[in-house]
Amino acid sequence: MTSSAPSAASNPVRRLILLRHGQTEYNADSRMQGQLDTDLSELGRTQAKSAGPVIADRRPLTIVSSDLRRAYFTAVAVGDAAGLPVLTDTRLRETHLGEWQGLTHHDVDERTPGVRSAWRADATLAPPGGESRIDVANRSLPVVHELLDTHPDWAERPVVLVAHGGLIAALTAALLDLPVDRWAVLGGLGNTSWVQLSGHGDVKSIEWRLDVWNASASVANDVL
Repeated sequence: MTSSAPSAASNPVRRLILLRHGQTEYNADSRMQGQLDTDLSELGRTQAKSAGPVIADRRPLTIVSSDLRRAYFTAVAVGDAAGLPVLTDTRLRETHLGEWQGLTHHDVDERTPGVRSAWRADATLAPPGGESRIDVANRSLPVVHELLDTHPDWAERPVVLVAHGGLIAALTAALLDLPVDRWAVLGGLGNTSWVQLSGHGDVKSIEWRLDVWNASASVANDVL
């Protein structure tokens, strides 16, 4: 007698790691960078060098990064440690913050009291001229879907995406299929902290589960 149930081998558990970039001067100053192409600070470079071997120890299958420098150079630290090249994808860029880009949190709150806190609580809201978290999820989800199609060997060895706090939160919420009004339950990520998800089932009907949120090689003090 044969069973029609799929075997574990035919439906492996797929690990996905979403790593936030190292610190920038904008992060240190509570300044909103969005898609501004800022560099890692000295501390950020140190964070990236520390995180690289920790992620590399998980034997990544492939590494894909936002093309913005702060993410890319964090990804290179992982790639160097793992002996892998870094691919880039513009769909992994941070949320475009429109008119808020370059302003500090205080600047935005002083100009439009209450608006930034409402935006943080509601994934459907966007800064003037910018993107909502729904927009960010819609452009980044296809990256994961394409990786599922192009990496049939994806299993315990994780795919690593190196990106930004806002994008990682939006993508995670969408992969977990959280109700949109609950997306804000996923709190902030420290610099070079990461999320791990596991994908269960067939590629066409995969179910993502949250394994780890805000893990880091060292305790970060910049979780907002």
